[in-house]
Amino acid sequence: MKAVIMAGGFGTRLHPLTINLPKPMVPIFNRPIMLHIVDLLKRHGITELIMLLYHQPETIRRFFGDGSEYGVSITYVTPLDDFGTAGAVKAAAKHLDERFVIISGDLLTDFDLSQALDFHEQKQAQATLALTPVPDPLQFGVVITDNEGRINKFLEKPDWGEVFSDTINTGIYILEPEVLDLIPEGENYDWSKDVFPAMLAKEAPLFGCTLQGYWADIGHTDAYLDASRDLCAGKIKVEIAEKAAKKKGLYLGAEAGAIEPRQAKFSGTVLIGDNSRVLGRASLKNTVIGRNCVIEDDVELKDCVLWDNVFVKAGAKLEGAVIGSSVKIGKDATLKPGSVIGDHSTIGDQAQLNADVKVWPNKIVEAGSIVTGNLIWGEVWRKSLFEGALVKGLTNIELTPEFAAKLGAAYGSTLPKGAYVLTGRDAFRSSRMLKRSFVGGLLSAGINVRDVKRLPLPVLRYKLTTFGEVGGVHFRQSDRDASVTEIVFFDEQGHEISSNSAKAIERIFFKENFRRVHFSEPGTISELPNILDYYRDGFLRALDKELISASRPRVVVDLNHSPAADVLPVLLNDLGCEVIELNSHIDETLTPPAAEEKEARLDQLGRIIVSLQATAGFMIGPSGERATFLDDKGVSLSKIETIALFAVLEKPKKSNQIVLPITAPESIERMAAERGMKTKWTKGDGRSIGLAAQQKHVVMAADMERRLIFPRFHPHFDGMFSIARLLELLGKQEKNISEVRSKLQFDSYLTLQLPCSWEQKGGIMRLMNEASTDLQTTFIDGVKVHLEQGWVLVIPDPYRPLVHLRAEASTLQRTEALINEYRDKVELWQKELLQG
Repeated sequence: MKAVIMAGGFGTRLHPLTINLPKPMVPIFNRPIMLHIVDLLKRHGITELIMLLYHQPETIRRFFGDGSEYGVSITYVTPLDDFGTAGAVKAAAKHLDERFVIISGDLLTDFDLSQALDFHEQKQAQATLALTPVPDPLQFGVVITDNEGRINKFLEKPDWGEVFSDTINTGIYILEPEVLDLIPEGENYDWSKDVFPAMLAKEAPLFGCTLQGYWADIGHTDAYLDASRDLCAGKIKVEIAEKAAKKKGLYLGAEAGAIEPRQAKFSGTVLIGDNSRVLGRASLKNTVIGRNCVIEDDVELKDCVLWDNVFVKAGAKLEGAVIGSSVKIGKDATLKPGSVIGDHSTIGDQAQLNADVKVWPNKIVEAGSIVTGNLIWGEVWRKSLFEGALVKGLTNIELTPEFAAKLGAAYGSTLPKGAYVLTGRDAFRSSRMLKRSFVGGLLSAGINVRDVKRLPLPVLRYKLTTFGEVGGVHFRQSDRDASVTEIVFFDEQGHEISSNSAKAIERIFFKENFRRVHFSEPGTISELPNILDYYRDGFLRALDKELISASRPRVVVDLNHSPAADVLPVLLNDLGCEVIELNSHIDETLTPPAAEEKEARLDQLGRIIVSLQATAGFMIGPSGERATFLDDKGVSLSKIETIALFAVLEKPKKSNQIVLPITAPESIERMAAERGMKTKWTKGDGRSIGLAAQQKHVVMAADMERRLIFPRFHPHFDGMFSIARLLELLGKQEKNISEVRSKLQFDSYLTLQLPCSWEQKGGIMRLMNEASTDLQTTFIDGVKVHLEQGWVLVIPDPYRPLVHLRAEASTLQRTEALINEYRDKVELWQKELLQG
């Protein structure tokens, strides 16, 4: 039987280890990863191998030759271009005239492939995917099968709201040769994105076989270290070239090589390669040492991997580090966990590398240096940048000017050279500081900047709905934590950027592979002096000015010292409103109000409304996207009441729709239905809500944080237009807010959040899905179960180690019973997952 080994990847996430070496040749226990795959295939009787090469192919050819040295026969195929995972296999079609296995050359696994082959034969499948459960399924393709193992759904790299199982596609496939007929010649084609969905659509015999055992995708340096630790812990057994010494767990290389010194201390599993020396009182624990290395006296190595020809001088202390080939570590140097040193680098005496520092090949760290960031490419290596479309951090601590410039360069590098981007900010000085640094990064990548400076965010997004710019970025202080700056990214239509766009920025940020234009080609900075006039014209066109003016509303507006103070009062005056302004002075030295101060200001606003007999009152949010509404009695509306108010005031029409996040109460849907409107449910992130708002017949969309969209103006959150739209609706119905509010009828609605580790989230959602098999369920975001007298939603938090519960029923007693029932279930599932 034949097997195809995918060995063409660039391995960019393993940089700097894979700069001089193709990813499948990275050593695991002193043998290339791909050699362990060859061993696995041999154990299951598969010895005819086709290796698909692309990146640095000669390195692989030189090592494996014709395969005879390793007991296999190897045919090499090098596609002319990057044709994707399936397109590359198509290039080898002439060698594949019988059933064959596909496996990645950068996996570490001990799966029973014979079990999968028997399953494939038994099911008479055209394609069988090897599946396995993992703690964190976000980075992989989730696969859902029926009881017979037939695949009925794929989710390629889902977010937490889409995780209905923790069973993932391992990248190991068993295929019949006719499957290759589905792949066009010479085109970029992917198994998970193109071939398997096409087979699913045609109801072809496509199966998934769940295998137990060890499986690791060596996709990044942390995964590489984790795999080495697992090997040392005995979680997986592999071929070891070194011979076992008398001391348990110690393996020594060939002759004239590793000499077991009497004074050295060994614990756990230690491999010492050919011709390597451990001198004096060195201490080694769970460490792999390559060939021709020297470890001097008093060195401490814990959970480390050293490649060939490494010299570690006396007194150096390394923990959780990966050291590339021909590296010199100086006397008394310290490398903290996560440190990765590229080939041919030198770390000076007494130098200190902080955790997660990556050093590219051929670099020198001078003696005594304290390295806090990556060398030579830049600053601190971070695990993740984005929360949705937003990057946030402590101002001038996590988000520094240097960080902002690097982020701007990364963003600019994803855009066409010469493109235009809008940049804006709120009224705070720190936002201006970071925006200016960010703009410098954009210019360095050849991006032109139209800087709208201090401006309400809805104005910036409204401009993006027209042509001219490929995206926009807004800087603001968090209204939840004044010490935090938020940087929000938007696409060419003004929507929050997609997860794919965010990941593209992250990849360049982490790789630090920025586009640096010629000195004569940096971008330019210009302004848009008429942008407010443009927004004003569209704002007024979208409203019935005469109707609002005729009702002569008197409104009290707390402008929150925000940029909306330059815009909203003028617009309301144009509409014939009598406006009483509070906190209208823009002061860049102020910080967003704390929760207590905000409540005090709302109380003050309510008393002013009553004393002036005003129509309504409003507190605008710092960036202008949201507003808090107060009725004519000075009472503020809750988040749910705000949505319901607009739902019942909108003009009744059967074709009209409102858009709500799946977390919103269904009683709002009922109230809208009583007005003849349908509700479209969607995910709760801003991008999903905005995209849904663009669809035909949608008159309003909302999230659960008082942000509203009225597509008649633009499909983006706009607190300023929400205020004007409310005044228009009240004028049409000749009602006041308190009158409408008194008739709103809600069911009981409760929320709860539970701590949940990242490792358990996938398992929790799988068990929730399994427990709901016989119930009516919705999978828009999380798992929502519809019961006879209510509903409950379990949804994992995408950014924090939490799981959220939402429940609604006709009575408080029933709602409490529902949320308590599912809280107990989640806590029980957590215990089960913890016990394995």
